[in-house]
Amino acid sequence: MTDTTYDVIVVGARCAGSPLAMLLARKGYRTLLVDRATFPSDTVSTHVIHPPGAAALSRWGLLDRVAATGCPPVGRYSFDFGPLTLAGAPGSADSPYAYAPRRTLLDKILVDAAAEAGAEVREGFSVEEVTVEDGRVTGIRGHDRGGAPITERARVVVGADGRNSVVAKTVGPSAYEEHPPLTVGYYSYWSNLPTDTFEAYSRPGRGWAVCPTNDDLTLVIGGWPHAELADHRDDVEATLMETFALSPAFAERIRDAKREERIVGMSVPNYFRTPWGPGWALVGDAGYNRDFITAQGITDAFLDAESLAAALDETLDGATPYDEALAGYQTRRDTRAMPVYQMTLGIASLQPPDEQTVQLMSALAGSREGQDAFARLNSGVTSPPEFFAPENVGRLLGGA
Repeated sequence: MTDTTYDVIVVGARCAGSPLAMLLARKGYRTLLVDRATFPSDTVSTHVIHPPGAAALSRWGLLDRVAATGCPPVGRYSFDFGPLTLAGAPGSADSPYAYAPRRTLLDKILVDAAAEAGAEVREGFSVEEVTVEDGRVTGIRGHDRGGAPITERARVVVGADGRNSVVAKTVGPSAYEEHPPLTVGYYSYWSNLPTDTFEAYSRPGRGWAVCPTNDDLTLVIGGWPHAELADHRDDVEATLMETFALSPAFAERIRDAKREERIVGMSVPNYFRTPWGPGWALVGDAGYNRDFITAQGITDAFLDAESLAAALDETLDGATPYDEALAGYQTRRDTRAMPVYQMTLGIASLQPPDEQTVQLMSALAGSREGQDAFARLNSGVTSPPEFFAPENVGRLLGGA
């Protein structure tokens, strides 16, 4: 393909696309990054970055920029199950904190970093078509706002444009491990609700979480089974307050707070899609999506972007055949993400924990090491297979 203008075109410039474009441009690849949005702009998001995601920002030299927005670091996670609460440190020694920056701030930092790295960035660019020749994706056709159609060609086109990805719709990737939406969630921002902790509350059929964000505001999100969507759609705020009342202490705190913005809702399907094929790849929610209840979306997007950048680097420089490099990307993604995906599905069922789990959590509650280990499981620092390995459980219980 000697007539290609770019090595890679990335469609979608938020938490997966901008880091991918940045990393490729830093390696010298001709990279075009397009998004129909302009930045700064908001998007529906729980916007928690767990410590592994913060570590990625640090590797990229961007964590200081996020901290400079005034977004407070979060070094403690708390899990209130009603009868007991586990609270511990979610990070590792080299990345101890989580952050929950507003997307208006975070996404602008990421887009700017891609441009600074040398990627060509086109905001307000709508992709009308992904072009295909002889079964291989070759580029995109689209336009700036009010502009004439433009066709651009690339060796690889990456869909980083979310679960409704135009790239995915064009190539029709196979999906697996599919599950319908399990929960529906609604969130907003409150003032006078101070906390330095990521707080999660679990009750049968209900769940909610709290995390500090920019401007001395606190993100609060609550949810219930997707099957109840129609039952509460007409009075979401009342249902949220009824949910919060399941913890009298929290209900008292939020009664003294003030909601500063409108309530926003979300509900998402759960799936994996094959994330590559001839001339194309998928990253972030375009390739894999999970219920928001574990707030893994941004962290997953960052780690996927790093992994795909490494795979594309391997093949674009001729070191590894395309199919081999991209198959490796899929294997790494699924090996890392699948156990957390399965854990997320279990949590999103909003069912009470079984007796064995209750016994384990009760034992961990008596140990600082155990509570820290539980926090690291939920932050993604420790994988479920590692945490639930018999030798690790035995060690934690012995410490308790």
